[in-house]
Amino acid sequence: MRKKILVEASGRINLIGEHVDYNGGSVLPASIDKKIIIEFHSVSGEECNIKSKTLDKRFKINLNKISKSKIQWQNYIIGVLYNLITLKKLKIEAFNCKIESNLPIGAGISSSSALICGIASGINQLNNLKLTNDEIIDIVSDVEHNFIGLMGGIMDQFTIVNGKKNKLILLNCQNRSFKYINSDFNNYKFLLINTNVEHNLANSAYNDRVKECSEALIIINKKYKKYNCLVEVEENILNEFKSVLTKKVYNRALFVIQENKRTHDSANKISKSKLTEFGELMYESHYGLKNLYEVSCKELDFLVEFTSNYKEIIGSRMMGGGFGGCTINLIEEKFVNDFVDLISKAYLDKFGIKLNAFTVNIDNGITIKNINEF
Repeated sequence: MRKKILVEASGRINLIGEHVDYNGGSVLPASIDKKIIIEFHSVSGEECNIKSKTLDKRFKINLNKISKSKIQWQNYIIGVLYNLITLKKLKIEAFNCKIESNLPIGAGISSSSALICGIASGINQLNNLKLTNDEIIDIVSDVEHNFIGLMGGIMDQFTIVNGKKNKLILLNCQNRSFKYINSDFNNYKFLLINTNVEHNLANSAYNDRVKECSEALIIINKKYKKYNCLVEVEENILNEFKSVLTKKVYNRALFVIQENKRTHDSANKISKSKLTEFGELMYESHYGLKNLYEVSCKELDFLVEFTSNYKEIIGSRMMGGGFGGCTINLIEEKFVNDFVDLISKAYLDKFGIKLNAFTVNIDNGITIKNINEF
């Protein structure tokens, strides 16, 4: 009997806790109502037909002849199949799938992780593989690390798989312990503003930051031999190594340690409805990312600095890996349209680039519907 299922894989926002996930720190993400929708049909034979309505592209893959493609977007799907069939030796039925999305690509809201999570979850359901959420997260991480070549943490995948409507996730990325936090922001909305730029540094600089943080931890552990990850290092201990570490590596470590503390402080402020104080932490996060971690860019900085002119906006920062993508802004709902008009004109005048802006709501992560059997 052939199955037909519909998978919705959400994007994610991260309220605070940037670049700490691969350092064993805590993050405060949530899944959102912008999604990738994947329709799966099981078919006979060994050949899968994949169509992206969003990209208006398609390709075929034979399950007996899986190899990496020269076309990068195809590898997000091929990587999942390679992991399941070649590495895990699982039996997979052929399928056709159609992919469409209202999730902006390159905006720092994890469109690539959403696609891989959606593909892995759909294949799991279609073939009754009984993979757990943690196993799916591991598969997606492995695909991103070893098939795509992006050495990130597990925040994106975890949030997309485990996200719940109206809940934030305070996630410890070292051991995956987490708790849900109610997301009541009263009359404030989260407004994402997309710079519509992506500087070439993005991927290489991300991997550089991973190495720099690792270097800091190795040097500190030569003396202390007790830290499993960088966020466990106290700031006063880091300061002992200020003359030993290069300025760059010291700054990277300082940001990570401070940002991890901001994450826990933010969860506490939100749970007590101290939204103005949370907004101040958002600004602190941005300027740490700009000055210590050096992953911002002039476009992101302009958008964040512009918000400081308006009392209706209580928090703003860059979100995601950096060098482009989005800012996330906590703004009074009634001011959203007026502000978008103001910032759009100012940004166009400054850079000659049109931005995109959209509000997001906190929604469920992966959802799967059985459409029918035939």
